[in-house]
Amino acid sequence: MAPKSPKTDVPASEPSFDDRLARLEQLVAEMEQGKVGLEDAIARYQEGTELVRGCRELLERYQRRVEELTEAGTKPYQGDPDAKT
Repeated sequence: MAPKSPKTDVPASEPSFDDRLARLEQLVAEMEQGKVGLEDAIARYQEGTELVRGCRELLERYQRRVEELTEAGTKPYQGDPDAKT
């Protein structure tokens, strides 16, 4: 199993969200220039759809992690004098 980034719980071997987004922007720019052939454009489009899917999955993981952290941060500890009883 690949080691995971301690911040995101994402395997270190996976590209980061920012890396995926940068690649997606690069693909879009290449296709917008209109200098790629049909086959290459389709291959770039396919890669782009895979990148979008990966970005969505990462965002869902990040959202769950934020929710977990928020929930854990709002639970009072035992003996907390500020906790509402």
